[in-house]
Amino acid sequence: MGQILLLFVFLLPTAAPKGSHSLWMLATYIKGQTPFPEFSYVVMLNDVSVLSYNGDTNSLIAGGNTKADDDVFNLNALSFIHDHIQSSFKDRWTLATIHLNKTDSVFTLQQLVACELQDDGKPGQMILRNAFGGFTTDQLLFVDKKFAYQGTFNVSAHVLHVRHDYNKYLCEKLLQPFCFQTLKGYLVKRRNQINRKVKPKVRLIQKANSDSGGFRVSCLATGFYPRHINLTLLRDGQPVSDHELTGGDLLPNGDGTYQMRKSLEIRAEERQKHKYSCSAKLLQIDNKLDIDLDFDPEEPFSSLLIVLYLALVFIAGVIIYKCRKRRAVIVYLLSKYIKNITS
Repeated sequence: MGQILLLFVFLLPTAAPKGSHSLWMLATYIKGQTPFPEFSYVVMLNDVSVLSYNGDTNSLIAGGNTKADDDVFNLNALSFIHDHIQSSFKDRWTLATIHLNKTDSVFTLQQLVACELQDDGKPGQMILRNAFGGFTTDQLLFVDKKFAYQGTFNVSAHVLHVRHDYNKYLCEKLLQPFCFQTLKGYLVKRRNQINRKVKPKVRLIQKANSDSGGFRVSCLATGFYPRHINLTLLRDGQPVSDHELTGGDLLPNGDGTYQMRKSLEIRAEERQKHKYSCSAKLLQIDNKLDIDLDFDPEEPFSSLLIVLYLALVFIAGVIIYKCRKRRAVIVYLLSKYIKNITS
């Protein structure tokens, strides 16, 4: 399962430039005993899932809260691409088991088809990439009406040449027109979803490290969208070099937003010598958040507990004092009353 998940990460397209949009289909073919369907694919608009296919149930599922995506894509073209990819997977599986002499119990093949629309409305690059066992076997890049092909699959030169020519024809005549038409349609249908902008919540956290006796200072930005963010941990106003930091991976939240954390291990004496701060800037929003670490977050919390405890003790003391004073008054009046009766 870990290998399969690695493949999904490995094949994701590189981040599109600011202002551009991308549509990509990632198809997976698995032979062997796994909990996953033998054939499946997901279609993504930028980083939003808009469509998925499950081979076990033979069903297309629209992603997100939508009711009117059916008219975005050409069903006949999608059906042809579906059949073509599934057929090519079976051919590649046969070649892989013969030429690569694989003895693994599970074989995983994947294909990525992606296109990009620049911010000026002009077509960007088109990618057709295949992978087996976690490694790219061949890739076709189409940009500015020029093709660039790279292949590492262990087949004859003739087979590679035939495959290259066929993929080139398929890309130019079907995949690119279909991809750009679908991308433009989704940009209209999903404009509110993909154009939303959510500012990050930023925290600078200090936590004691019992093993080293020092501290870990972490800069955390979460709940932001889109995903392009500059997160910087600073020491005395200067950015800390990347080789000193851990983390920095962009991670998804369950609500469709993102989070990122960068951490720095420091010695106890360094905490007193330097001033640490965190800076976060979402690239598509004209804002910048700067937070300073002026105290240990654990100290104010402990102090607050002490203050609350003392306040409760004081209140309890006042209540007890008033109760005792009232009791003394009652006893005095009662004794005086009894004395008057008996006299």
